[in-house]
Amino acid sequence: MLSTLRNAWKVPDLRKKLLWTVLFVAIYRMGSHIPVPGIDTDYLKTLTESGNNLWSFYDLMSGGALSRFSILALGVVPYINSSIIMQLLTIAIPPLEQLSKEGEEGRKKIQNITRYASILFGVITAYGTYVLMYNQGGIRESGFAFIYLIILTLTVGSAFCMWLGDQITVKGIGNGISLIIFINIVSRIPNTVASIAALKNMDQVDIIQIALFAVFVVLLLAVVIYLSLAERRVTVQYASKAVGNRVAKGQSTHIPLSLIGSAVIAIIFAMSVMQFPKTIAQLFPDKDWAKWITGSTYSVFNEKTWMYPVIYAVLTIFFTWFYTQITFKPDEMAENMNKSAGFIPGIRPGKPTEKYLENILTKVSIFGGIFAAILAITPIIIENNTQFKGISFGGTSLLILVGVALDVMRTLESQLVVRHYQGFLK
Repeated sequence: MLSTLRNAWKVPDLRKKLLWTVLFVAIYRMGSHIPVPGIDTDYLKTLTESGNNLWSFYDLMSGGALSRFSILALGVVPYINSSIIMQLLTIAIPPLEQLSKEGEEGRKKIQNITRYASILFGVITAYGTYVLMYNQGGIRESGFAFIYLIILTLTVGSAFCMWLGDQITVKGIGNGISLIIFINIVSRIPNTVASIAALKNMDQVDIIQIALFAVFVVLLLAVVIYLSLAERRVTVQYASKAVGNRVAKGQSTHIPLSLIGSAVIAIIFAMSVMQFPKTIAQLFPDKDWAKWITGSTYSVFNEKTWMYPVIYAVLTIFFTWFYTQITFKPDEMAENMNKSAGFIPGIRPGKPTEKYLENILTKVSIFGGIFAAILAITPIIIENNTQFKGISFGGTSLLILVGVALDVMRTLESQLVVRHYQGFLK
């Protein structure tokens, strides 16, 4: 990795891209420290540090901007939500599906719809945050002008984050939105170290427990890296065919299927399902049903019960399988393979190929779902059974960090290959 960055820095064009990336990231980080006036953030800090809930996840994605209630508190979360929903709607709604098959123009139209929808999600999220803060006493003003100011500030800040991500994608290195999330997660590492040091100073943990925790994190990181690079390859053989007066020889290739490619989305879906009722209940803290959802030992949405991690794990496995099936579409894969005169050795074209691909995708998704479930419930187990409480540690963070880092390295390496390749003409 270091050698790749060093070689990229030596190339003027790539050095310019790296500098643009650093500039845009610095602008984002400065903006995340500009607070919205008139807000008492003590409750938000307590809420985001109280455990592995939806608010702490949003705070992690925003690099702590939510707990500070800065002008960029929403970060790129509305855009991520909009992108996920649009991807699902593209599969469910035929006009959108047809639009996605119209090449570059169709994808641009879907991207524009996604951006407009992210603004709507930003308005909804901003208003929900205001209501939560108002109910808990973090905001004492309730006039229309003040509410409008908060919603406008947070929504514009979210749109600005989306614009910064697009600028990084165009002028910088890698996917801008993913890189912003990567930087935000990395920025929380010093706070995590400081939290562990505070626990040590209060004699809640000793040096042996800290060492064991560090070893566990390193081992988990190694497993995440290994599985992120692992893939199930489906061999595809293409028959020989005549092209004009020539006969093109058949060739053998493969379809790579990532083992944990759907893990992040699955964890986000499962977390949203488990945390949504609790988030709604926090908007009505005085209601009996809200108190039952958040505090009852019989509530499956209470993180302190044994039912919560079990259902969370089952939902994660289900969403991994579901998202893998709708993303890869075995029927379309089999049809496209047949049109290209390709076949899987030993499997007849058509329905047998489709069933064969479905079986492979099911096995891959279940394996990936089990691993994603382990990553999802590990922070909850650590929170409930150890002294490492309030630590912003999660398997989802490791997945995002590793995935974005690998993607950036692949982008840099491909750019280096293009610029260093001379060919046979000099």
